[in-house]
Amino acid sequence: MDTLNPMDVIKPIDLSSKALDENQPLTSVEMGKLWATYVGNSMSRQIITYFLQHCDDEYIKRLLENGLALTKDFMKKIEEIFKKGNFPIPVGFTEEDVNLGAPRLYEDEFYVHYLKYAAKAGLSIYSVAIPIVLREDIREFFIYLNNCASILLGQVNNVLVEKKYIPRPPIIPTPETNDFIQKQSYLNGFVGDVRPLHALEITHLYDNIETNRTSMALLLGFYQTVRDEKIKALFKRGLEMTDRAVKQYIEKLHTEHMQTPSYIDHLVTTSKYPPFSDKIMLFHKVDMFSMRIRAFGNSLAVNGRRDIGLLYGRILINITLFVDDATNIMIEKGWLESPPKAFDRV
Repeated sequence: MDTLNPMDVIKPIDLSSKALDENQPLTSVEMGKLWATYVGNSMSRQIITYFLQHCDDEYIKRLLENGLALTKDFMKKIEEIFKKGNFPIPVGFTEEDVNLGAPRLYEDEFYVHYLKYAAKAGLSIYSVAIPIVLREDIREFFIYLNNCASILLGQVNNVLVEKKYIPRPPIIPTPETNDFIQKQSYLNGFVGDVRPLHALEITHLYDNIETNRTSMALLLGFYQTVRDEKIKALFKRGLEMTDRAVKQYIEKLHTEHMQTPSYIDHLVTTSKYPPFSDKIMLFHKVDMFSMRIRAFGNSLAVNGRRDIGLLYGRILINITLFVDDATNIMIEKGWLESPPKAFDRV
């Protein structure tokens, strides 16, 4: 393939509009996306710093170092933007939320899966910001974030494949001709003539399995080490909910004799000594389950079978209820930092 350079195709447009000036005040969109990016990376920074205390594999260690370097770089650049706009720096998460002296909680392989899990969540913020951020310097910053996360994900995928940590996505026949849908039965899923899964349905079932098995292993470590009993009970509920979902996704693919990623719970050690504060663990699951709600929108948008649509709908309700209950706990404990708000005119 030829070298991929967008500017070989896109002709430049030179404008001198003051609307693009970096001295323009931050809009609500820019404040919100920068704030979420800062808080999320402050969380990842503490998690990855701990992982680096217990990593033996040289390639995985380099991945972690690259991930940590990106979180520090992103946070530094956002701090500069906020200071210039007289915007208070979010508290986020600090060294108080991690115990670097805690024993190993996860095996090296888990870190690779986690980096993919976290980077995909970051991309979901950055890619959404790009088309709605109007100030050019902020938009260029989110393009930079998107590119950095994409490069890291490429490295992660290469390690996953090289070390055989994950099976290749299912292989389906290459079409011989273009095909057009002729019957309403194309939408069937429960009864009647049920067609095979199409490529986009397989894509999102596979992605949901991959993401949820990582979420489940992370949550298992959190469940083992959390101190607060109320949060522990919530984590147990999250484990059971995620396990049911993964089994249902796997069943859809196994019915059509397709290979699926396996569970990675064995990558969690038996340690019960907490490396993370209850606050950061609870926020992490609220944040990541919230990202799953967005991912379900993508899954539903390309789905064409009623049975799969209903499956996603039920799981979406369960995740929403989990996030709501977890958020209430964070509010009760005074842990939930608020994004910037509109003016209160009451």
